[in-house]
Amino acid sequence: MASPSTQADYAAFEEKVKRTVYLDNLSPHITEPVVRYALNQFGNVKSVHFIPNYIEPRNIPQCALVEMEDLMQAEAVVSMTSHHYFMVSGMPRPVRARPAEVNMFDDRPKMPGRTIQCQWLDENDPDFKVAQKIKDLTKLNAAQSAFLLKQQLQEEESLAKYQQDILNANYKKHEVIDNIMVDGTARRLADQYNLRCD
Repeated sequence: MASPSTQADYAAFEEKVKRTVYLDNLSPHITEPVVRYALNQFGNVKSVHFIPNYIEPRNIPQCALVEMEDLMQAEAVVSMTSHHYFMVSGMPRPVRARPAEVNMFDDRPKMPGRTIQCQWLDENDPDFKVAQKIKDLTKLNAAQSAFLLKQQLQEEESLAKYQQDILNANYKKHEVIDNIMVDGTARRLADQYNLRCD
């Protein structure tokens, strides 16, 4: 049976999980201060922990566990990102958020009363085939994830180029309007057509 202090530690950890949000699809260049600044509009950010990705070393989206001050603030973040696009740092990828889960924390305390046993399986063991299937599924999942990630990065590059083209076009329009106002063309046209040009 677990000691009272172990149970209390685990209960405190479960409360922490409830007020923590899992952020996904963050830019690889985003830092902790940027995440804090973006989410402070929903309440007080207590901590930000980026989850390292050991599988894909490429320039891929990051994930983070963000602990808010209370459950209501965490729910506000999840609700907003599920109903609206939430862009952080002007990146072309909208950030996704969902409630954190116990298994997402690498520093989680041991669950009271739970034991885990690991052992090597012999080829004649009836569970060996099951373990082999799980291993094959894991490889397949990794290959599919790599393919989807490549597609996602291509889409984001395309979206970033599209956004930059629109930004450049709008800048040129404003530049033309400013030039017309500065060189007096707008005033002359307004006088010719009896229009006000303020």
